[in-house]
Amino acid sequence: MPAIPDPQFPVSKPVAPPVFSKILLFDIDGTLLLSGKAGYRALSRTFEELFGVAQGFDDIPVAGMTDELILTAALERAGVAADLETRARFHTRYCELFADEIHFPGPRKGLMPGVAALLETLSRYDDVRCGLVTGNFVRPAQIKLEHFELWRFFHFGAYGDDAPVRDQLVPIAVERARRNGVEVQRAGDVVVIGDTPLDVQCAAAAGARSVAVATGSYDEAALRETGAHAVLADLSDAGAVVELLLEPGR
Repeated sequence: MPAIPDPQFPVSKPVAPPVFSKILLFDIDGTLLLSGKAGYRALSRTFEELFGVAQGFDDIPVAGMTDELILTAALERAGVAADLETRARFHTRYCELFADEIHFPGPRKGLMPGVAALLETLSRYDDVRCGLVTGNFVRPAQIKLEHFELWRFFHFGAYGDDAPVRDQLVPIAVERARRNGVEVQRAGDVVVIGDTPLDVQCAAAAGARSVAVATGSYDEAALRETGAHAVLADLSDAGAVVELLLEPGR
């Protein structure tokens, strides 16, 4: 897969041979945090402002989906042309409104249990690099993580801007890691941590390991049915989670 520039994480050529590492790719919503429906409010406001359609995203499945596919579904249902110009206008205004909405309270808004301690612990390992694999567009992803003071923990990522299908995102994130001098010896040294069956599926598509966490829309029983390598209630036991994430790849 060709390298895709990451607009948020500058790419620099390594000055030393690449370091073989463990790459941990985190989903955002339901895994790291919940934004209190800031995304839904910004999507709905943008859709009504631009197209005159209220509640344009009601009843559209969002768990694990990319923002691109969610927008496509809303446009098709409303009978709005899904051309590039329309998408670009929506994207620009949505990012502006999301930056406003993230500051308001909402249901369950905050970090998921154990997330801050886990990321702080992982940051101390020289041979571990954390990245993102999320259906969010890159700018809202950055806004969310900066709001909750987590952005500094992530070195690269792949987003809903990069591909509409989540299964394509892991290779993009791994390629961006490689361009920053971070490589793995085996596909199993890449671990995807997420809260939906689609997170597990995208890991499997890339030959990566998956850890599913039941802090989002799916309970542990449902996540076990996906074939995830491990299923956790949450990330609160930092020591046990780190040990699990750093198991040798296969």
